[in-house]
Amino acid sequence: MWCIQKITPEYRKRMYDLLDLYEEPYNPLKPVIGVDEKPKQLIEDSRTPISSKPGKIEKQDYEYIRRGKVNIFMGVEPKGGKRCTEVTDTRKKPDFARYMQKVVDIKYPRAELIRIVVDNLNTHNESSFYENLDMKEAKRILKKIEFHYTPTHASWLNVAEIEIGIMDRECTNRRIKSKEMLTKEVKAWEKRRNQQKKKIKWTFTKQKADKKLAKYYVS
Repeated sequence: MWCIQKITPEYRKRMYDLLDLYEEPYNPLKPVIGVDEKPKQLIEDSRTPISSKPGKIEKQDYEYIRRGKVNIFMGVEPKGGKRCTEVTDTRKKPDFARYMQKVVDIKYPRAELIRIVVDNLNTHNESSFYENLDMKEAKRILKKIEFHYTPTHASWLNVAEIEIGIMDRECTNRRIKSKEMLTKEVKAWEKRRNQQKKKIKWTFTKQKADKKLAKYYVS
């Protein structure tokens, strides 16, 4: 976050837009959702680990077997205490389009408009829908979502990064050998977090941004 040399007017415009979103009162009909992707290397133990015992941690051999790489989509509604995950083979435009279909139709069918916070990856735009869905379906999905972009090199402004960090600490920061096992583990973690209605309290406001970052502002 703090590797900043200058903050342009465009940077400030996008930053203020997101900080305004995060300060809005909770509205379930117009939820704010951070969306991001997390690559995950699938790794299998080459030798059976020694199980943990009281007072002793599990021991793993330093050698392992690579089983490929997959992607985890993360969507989190900080004030609603909800998250939506999906494990996919890739994070290409078709994957993003199908993931957002699920968010719109299954997770938020009653929402009037879903404001999604995303970074500047080339899949995070309307072309993902028009290129992979028929025109009618693409327009239907896009009518229900509104893109809000982080400034370039400022993905720290996306609440999804916070939730991904929690997922790593509690679930995915270990050896998992297959996509099927990863899906099972991530879904169990998501279910538990949603049942507990874990929220994210965002405290970085425009006032704090001006106080802390003003020396980097350029006109």
